[in-house]
Amino acid sequence: MQSNIRELERFLETNKPVTVLTGAGLSTASGIPDYRDSDGNWKSAPPVQHRDFMTNELLRKRYWARALHGWPVLYNAQPNESHVALANMQQQGLIGTIITQNVDGLHQKAGATDVINLHGYANEMVCMSCGAQSPRIDMHERCLALNPEFAELNATALPDGDADVETDFSQFNIADCLNCGGILKPDVVYFGDTVPKTRVAEARQALSESGGLLVVGSSLMVFSGYRFARQADEHGQPIAILTRGKTRADNIATLKIDADIERVLTGKGIERA
Repeated sequence: MQSNIRELERFLETNKPVTVLTGAGLSTASGIPDYRDSDGNWKSAPPVQHRDFMTNELLRKRYWARALHGWPVLYNAQPNESHVALANMQQQGLIGTIITQNVDGLHQKAGATDVINLHGYANEMVCMSCGAQSPRIDMHERCLALNPEFAELNATALPDGDADVETDFSQFNIADCLNCGGILKPDVVYFGDTVPKTRVAEARQALSESGGLLVVGSSLMVFSGYRFARQADEHGQPIAILTRGKTRADNIATLKIDADIERVLTGKGIERA
């Protein structure tokens, strides 16, 4: 473990400030489940597709019924020591922009200031008809009030506000947009959707102006994150990866650390605030 800590410290000191890309593995210590195992395979069914969410009312009912149990885990989660360590590194000038694939907002809660939410923020809602934005807690409380019988079901939390529960969802009542009655959707990028071009451009620019890329807690199996590893490699920038298991960019990494994320990031000589 100490050798891993020293290797990461050398990487940061030599290439500072580096851009950081974070994934679900960073937030598991905060009680938020992740999608993939150490081989990059799905642990459970893949998340909902954007097209299906928009066109299938029964699927939306299932989504929101399960969210009654899964989303509070996401909403109430608190930053873990890794989030705090990265925020401290940012304040020290070791890292610059944090690009996160997570939608939990925990980097900001930990005190990080330069953060790009690549896939959006799960605690905000957007109407797909009029574009009105609103806090997700409002939608959650309205759904609870409309569906008290669904709130009593037993469920196990899954990634990104989902939960493992199956029943007849046909009677679930969805709370629609208060402004126009349109479909409400969490303000996140679903599978099958695309990350806004301006957000991608901002992240690419941040990486191009930094000394390298540090990937933390991501298998990079999704292209929206892997693209930044490819960009760094194409421009000759060093890449360090800290995560459990294999990643899509192992063959182009300058440094690969397969170890406990919290223990490495909070090790003596790394977090020095």
